[in-house]
Amino acid sequence: MELEKYRIHSKMARGLEKAQIVFKNARVFLSHTGEFVSGDVAVADGVILGIGTYEGEKEIPLDGKLLVPGFIDSHLHLESTLVTPGELVRQAAQCGTTTFIVDPHESANVSGTDGIDYILEQTESVPANVYVMMPSCVPATHVDDNGCTLTAGKMKAYLENPRILGLGEVMDAISVIEGSVSMYEKLNLFQNRVRDGHAPFLSQGDLAAYALAGISTDHECVTYEYAMEECRNGMQVLIREGSAARNLDAIVKGIVENHTDTESFCFCTDDKHIEEIRRDGHINYNVKRAVQLGLPLERALKMATIQAARCYGLKHVGAIAPGYQADFVVLDDEKNLNVEDVYYKGERIIPDEKAEIKPCPPMLKNTVHISKLKEKCLKLAHPGGKAHVILMEEGQITTQDSYGEVPWKEENGECIFVSDSRYQKIAVVERHKNTGKIGVGILKGFGLTGGAIASSVSHDSHNIIVVGDNDRDMILAVKELVRTQGGYTLVENGSVYKTLPLQVMGLMSDEGYEKVNETLADMIPKAHKMGIPAGFDPFITLSFMALPVIPEIRVTPRGIYLVKEDRMLRDPFER
Repeated sequence: MELEKYRIHSKMARGLEKAQIVFKNARVFLSHTGEFVSGDVAVADGVILGIGTYEGEKEIPLDGKLLVPGFIDSHLHLESTLVTPGELVRQAAQCGTTTFIVDPHESANVSGTDGIDYILEQTESVPANVYVMMPSCVPATHVDDNGCTLTAGKMKAYLENPRILGLGEVMDAISVIEGSVSMYEKLNLFQNRVRDGHAPFLSQGDLAAYALAGISTDHECVTYEYAMEECRNGMQVLIREGSAARNLDAIVKGIVENHTDTESFCFCTDDKHIEEIRRDGHINYNVKRAVQLGLPLERALKMATIQAARCYGLKHVGAIAPGYQADFVVLDDEKNLNVEDVYYKGERIIPDEKAEIKPCPPMLKNTVHISKLKEKCLKLAHPGGKAHVILMEEGQITTQDSYGEVPWKEENGECIFVSDSRYQKIAVVERHKNTGKIGVGILKGFGLTGGAIASSVSHDSHNIIVVGDNDRDMILAVKELVRTQGGYTLVENGSVYKTLPLQVMGLMSDEGYEKVNETLADMIPKAHKMGIPAGFDPFITLSFMALPVIPEIRVTPRGIYLVKEDRMLRDPFER
């Protein structure tokens, strides 16, 4: 701050002159001490001057309502909301989230640095603080087929960007633990910055080696016990509550039951659909749910504010204190915790104000390249005996490798796998370079009957993933996404029921969240009527079935992958 401006602010802070804005008569949450105090908050030029008794040129009466720091989402992928970045930020900001720690590895896996540049440019002038973690694993692993490769050399150009905070989630834990040269180059490039983790279910020694590499956070904890193992290794646990992966209840219940210190915990959403954000909230939902589970409000608020700020080295947000940015959330009371107003740099965020949808470069709308696709590509010859089956788990993105008998029939003198209400076929079709690679597997627990469901959002390589109970509808679903250059589609009994086009890299729509919400409001209930259990978000859950860094079994364009064994199978019947 320039000296002259400081002198003016100093007089306001001391009450010698009126402040520009004063939030009057609030119950102010001080995240440094974890307490509420009654008083006024003085603001000038978007900066907090002090807490006490003040007069302002403009006064905003709060009448005893709670005034808390703007919430921080410590890890999310903007692309997973299905809308353009600016729209997502505006919607989530209305829920009180004013700082976003974004990992654009979805865009990078499709379009490389062009995808990263798109995220940076789209979030440059939004009413929130948007920071970016440089994607570390593009592709995610050695078995992926994605659109681009991001090396340490390509990352160097971004080091001077003040919005790049560190290295994004390091999913290739094996490369870290075994000391891969290319991985070490990336870690070394960000040795003085935050390095995010992605380390579900590592053994004790492997987890120690992973933390030894300087990786300091993880959002993949599913259980309280594993979260504590990471905390004991000095890692910050980002408690995730998204649309598909819902880990908050399990971890927070453990914290409450064991009276655990919460300094090593923050909140994140990771992947959350826009319609769910509008319906249920964003980080404010995490706070409210944690309190419902018995966590004191003060501790939940610290997890949502200053602890996340400290984790990522952000010294100007996360607290209501002199010199901090004036990002506030007004809550009605301690019981209901409803968001009434949100302020960014002292300016009120106008509810449902239209976000500008910036144009997208044409090259980012031409990313689905598939040809010569026929039903015979999906045939699974049944050689007899047992098969590896992907067993889905409700409310989670983890899977189990269920090895057992599967249904089959004889057709034209050949035994083949055949779907029924319990077992469906799942396939992943490479879509970036038109290689013709198709991996086919068997899925249990999804329940889809009478058609097929497909998506070009398929973490993290984002090939076309499709599930169905017959090959005809599965092929039709894939061809529909080639036609629209990406999206979600539902096929029923030989015809396309409805498609949500996601033209931007096959990940996002630039037609506005209203159109996205309207389409999903029809497609999601329809998918459930076709047999998908209510506990699954049909499209988000599907999108994780090809991610080879989440245990235990996945399907990729190369075939079936057993995660813990780091072993690729040509088909489900291979031992």
